[in-house]
Amino acid sequence: MNPLILIRGGGDLASGVALRLHRVGFQVAILELEKPLAVRRTVSFSEAVYEGTQTVEGVTARLVSGDQFQVTMEAGEIPVLVDPTANILNNQFLTSPNFTFVVDARLTKAEPDPLPVNVALHIGLGPGFTAGANCHAVIETQRGHTLGRVYWEGKASPDSRQPDGDQRRVLRAPAAGNVETKKRIGDLCKEGETIATVGGKTIISPFDGILRGLIHSRVQVTEGMKIGDVDTRNDPSMIHFVSDKALSVAGGVLEAVYMKLKGMEN
Repeated sequence: MNPLILIRGGGDLASGVALRLHRVGFQVAILELEKPLAVRRTVSFSEAVYEGTQTVEGVTARLVSGDQFQVTMEAGEIPVLVDPTANILNNQFLTSPNFTFVVDARLTKAEPDPLPVNVALHIGLGPGFTAGANCHAVIETQRGHTLGRVYWEGKASPDSRQPDGDQRRVLRAPAAGNVETKKRIGDLCKEGETIATVGGKTIISPFDGILRGLIHSRVQVTEGMKIGDVDTRNDPSMIHFVSDKALSVAGGVLEAVYMKLKGMEN
């Protein structure tokens, strides 16, 4: 059995999951917002919504409509659909409840709305999901010795409300509006240098480092919203690779998928 695996969200963690599933031969598709909120856009398949296509570590995703869905997968690419409510699950020509798995990688950190239909396997990433209640399995997303673990009962660690590592690295919008960029992802930023402006207010680099991520300028941001990420490691090549965290979480998803398949064979 080779199920169709729908991944809700196309940000950096979701893209790490999509990469690993695609590489081992699963049929994978991504469901995204009309204006995705990814920050690490160079390694996020969600960027295909803005650009038409996006290639991450040699794998290409393509923005498609429903009638292009199957042919895109057959061409070895990952289809990306603008479908925030997973309405595709109602289309029995494209999906079958018995042969469709869903990975919710949106990282909303809130309890999700029910899926339109019941599916064979529903995996949730991080806080907000409870295995056995609103999904079948939960994958831990918090760094530490539990990162990437699969829970078939209970919950992942609660939202710490703090970013990993140096909290200063996360750039937040000082006001509501659209981001006007002064730097590009991968640029070297000096401490105090202006990276972008929002609503006439500046966002400066907290220290010397590489601009690792920056939200798309078409997104209407709200005050306090995460819009960028600066990394002290002076290595611009990092913007082209999914993170160790994404790969670890993807490993947990792979484990859950194979455990489910093994159970279906018995």
